[in-house]
Amino acid sequence: MLKRVLLKVSGEALCVEGGFGIDFDALEKIVENIKTIVSCGVELAVVIGAGNIVRGKDLCAQGVSRVKADNIGMVATIINALVLQDELLRQGIGANVLSTFYIYQVVEPYVVDKCVEYLKDKRVVILSGGTGSPHFTTDTAAALRAAEINADMLLKATKVDGVYSDDPDVNKDAEKFDRLSYMDVLNKDLKVMDATAVTLCMDNDIPIVVFNMNVTQNFQNIVNGETVGTYIGSM
Repeated sequence: MLKRVLLKVSGEALCVEGGFGIDFDALEKIVENIKTIVSCGVELAVVIGAGNIVRGKDLCAQGVSRVKADNIGMVATIINALVLQDELLRQGIGANVLSTFYIYQVVEPYVVDKCVEYLKDKRVVILSGGTGSPHFTTDTAAALRAAEINADMLLKATKVDGVYSDDPDVNKDAEKFDRLSYMDVLNKDLKVMDATAVTLCMDNDIPIVVFNMNVTQNFQNIVNGETVGTYIGSM
């Protein structure tokens, strides 16, 4: 059984399909899934995106400088992290928000040792602020944090049931992969995560599992070592 995992959740998971902001039914679903992992005794860190609020690339398209756009996106991840923390606490699950993009009134600064201490105390740690630097995605932040806290696995929660050769919503003949090597993902340009994130996981031998987060049983099955979605790792 896994001891410590990092869960990457997109910001879009917090809103209705094609929408913006916080949908509390969607938030409740995420919390239920987190509770499933925690109930198995697994130490859990969560990295959450901000696409439900703002995307840096969209701001850039409107003329905002890349650095400022990315900084705005990192602030937005803190908003999502605080909402998630509040719901976890309301349901009796200990949770702390740490951030590399530090706003001292509302979050604690990200320090690896402090994060690990909270994890050992069986508290969910929500890691916000991305990498703390512009030009990096929250996928890269997830891979970096997974390496820093010595996570056994990075769970990439999506709205599809794994990695496909093409967009399955567009191409009905797209092939689903059960297992891939890191180099398969990079060479085939499969767009699972950005290349920096995949390379970080490869360099630190951290397996990635891409799966459908809307099936609650998937979380428990993964923790119990069952095959779910697409496994990416050393072959």
